[in-house]
Amino acid sequence: MHRQTAVAEAAAAAAPTTELSPEQALQLAIAWHREGRWDAAGKIYEALLRVQPRDANVLHFLGMLRYQRGRRDEAIALMQQSIAEDGAVPDWHCNLGNVLLESNRLDEAAAAYARAQALAPERPELHNNLGALLREQGRLAEAEAAYRRALELKPDFADAYTNLGSLLMRTGRPEEGIRAFWEALVHSPRHGKARKLVGMAYGQLGRMEEAARVYREWLEDEPGNAEALHHLAACAGGPVPQRAADDYVETVFDGFAKSFDAKLTRLHYQAPALVAQRVAELAGVPQRALRVLDAGCGTGLCGPLLAPYARHLHGVDLSAGMLAQAEPRQVYDQLSKGELTAFIAAAPAASWELIVSADTLCYFGDLADVAAAAAHALAPGGWLVFTVEALPDAAAEPYRLHPHGRYAHGAGYVREALAAAGLAVLGVQAAHLRTENARPVDGFLVSARKAGAAGSS
Repeated sequence: MHRQTAVAEAAAAAAPTTELSPEQALQLAIAWHREGRWDAAGKIYEALLRVQPRDANVLHFLGMLRYQRGRRDEAIALMQQSIAEDGAVPDWHCNLGNVLLESNRLDEAAAAYARAQALAPERPELHNNLGALLREQGRLAEAEAAYRRALELKPDFADAYTNLGSLLMRTGRPEEGIRAFWEALVHSPRHGKARKLVGMAYGQLGRMEEAARVYREWLEDEPGNAEALHHLAACAGGPVPQRAADDYVETVFDGFAKSFDAKLTRLHYQAPALVAQRVAELAGVPQRALRVLDAGCGTGLCGPLLAPYARHLHGVDLSAGMLAQAEPRQVYDQLSKGELTAFIAAAPAASWELIVSADTLCYFGDLADVAAAAAHALAPGGWLVFTVEALPDAAAEPYRLHPHGRYAHGAGYVREALAAAGLAVLGVQAAHLRTENARPVDGFLVSARKAGAAGSS
């Protein structure tokens, strides 16, 4: 009776007129899961689990779906439960290790990978994943050995070559790193990550002509590719775009949304804390009284820090993948997908008393439009707080697009752009935003205010 109930519920979730066995329902859910029909797949998984709560397959696939939805803690619990029911599947341990690694739970990830390797010691993917973990633990020689073992087992493993190349760049062996990137491209000529990394490596070494040639060849194969166009602009010596194109930003941030928080933790990322500290200095004791916009909210790292000040907290971001990670935090009253300048400019006047943007305007060169939009959308007396990366004082240009794809700004230019928009500059303070290649990234913590009495509109 219970088994038939499960079939009926699963079939109803899939198609009201279809009779399915539990096995058929699970296969349908997996197929829909792979096609991106997550809501329908989730209903079937949940229906099956209501009467077969110890089904290892259903537990694992539902865990993977929860992970894709940004609900990592639930995903880990379900995947651990599936392994408790059936621990003989190496891929399940590997999947769990990947989620734990992206959650920065490194010791637990190491244990999961060890169990996977014990079950399948000759699987090159497991050695590649182990290398990624060892790199994050700072065990660089062991990470290199793991990548090289993966390549012994699978000599055409392009992902292992790109990971090895990145490690060699990090350890001060750029020529070896570049050769590894080229090896990835020999075995996988359209490997976008390898193309980007070899171009960036040339740029890091100041070999701009070689970097530009990489990006031009990429564009010959993929005309209009957003990443190639953006990075070419940084090294080709021609006109620099006023900001990163929308499709570039979406591609980049959708691509690493799931690992974003953990990676920034390892980079000692300071922008949200710096912004929150400045908000505290400006707004005083939190009273949940302000209408707040988190512009370029990403995965929502600023959300918990801003919530005590907000009677309404709205996040906007161009990346759907990042918003999917922000939603489970449950701190935003509203999340919207959109380009932040257009979103702010389209809002009614005096929509917010506080607009913050942590580490997002480094994808903008010209700040005039976003400053004007903020001046329009802020209530009288409202604040704008954001971070940008810093150009040296001696730089001649107002902003510069670097080969890594981000812009840096001069302090004088930032002040001019805000003043031109009618905002009073309160501070442009030097700050370390994070580390990169073991060196601090210098930036500015910027604050400005719209004229008028706070609370009037």
